[in-house]
Amino acid sequence: MSSDISSFADRLGIGFKNLKLLQQAVTHRSYLNENRNYPLDHNERLEFLGDAVLELSVTDYLFRNFPNPEGELTNWRAALVNKDMLSKVARRLGVEDYLLMSRGESKDVGRARNYILANAMEAIIGAIYVDQGYKKADEFIKNNIIVELKEILSKKLYLDPKSYFQEKAQEIYGTTPSYRVLLESGPDHNKRFVVGLYLENEKISEGEGPSKQEAQREAARKGIEIKNW
Repeated sequence: MSSDISSFADRLGIGFKNLKLLQQAVTHRSYLNENRNYPLDHNERLEFLGDAVLELSVTDYLFRNFPNPEGELTNWRAALVNKDMLSKVARRLGVEDYLLMSRGESKDVGRARNYILANAMEAIIGAIYVDQGYKKADEFIKNNIIVELKEILSKKLYLDPKSYFQEKAQEIYGTTPSYRVLLESGPDHNKRFVVGLYLENEKISEGEGPSKQEAQREAARKGIEIKNW
């Protein structure tokens, strides 16, 4: 077991009875391929459990604290538990410093890393639940994830970024934004697209992603930040 894992538990503020659970939570499947004698399993079972605990905790909080209709609460919940939010929280907590991955995975610091971080975050929640019970896991989720709700609501991050940018562009400028593919690269199984977001002929932002749709969403997200919307 990593000698650093107890310091990670301290950073999380959780007094684990069984530190091996936390160690397993930060172990990516690829690490086992290069370390055949590693004594623990990878984190996917804990991730499966943590995903359900997270969903219940966030759902319960929103139900008890907001009288809004189901559709709105569903959008808010999605914004709190999606991969982008969980990877953001994982980075803030320093999860990346403790991840165990293969050498190949450790070189990829793009969206694939965000996905691994988000999954590790769910696995950590699963580990807390197994070790400490629901109350402690719920407290951890409130302190580290539900605290993001204020910003989500104030910046309307629960809205699809393309829809939101279009709504604001039409409201302020009376025009509909357009997207243009600026660069397409890579083999069919690993395409990368760079897309520009335009208002009339003015380029507002660029987004990159593995599909045109994802690149458009990323461009819209950046456009919202640039316009301070």
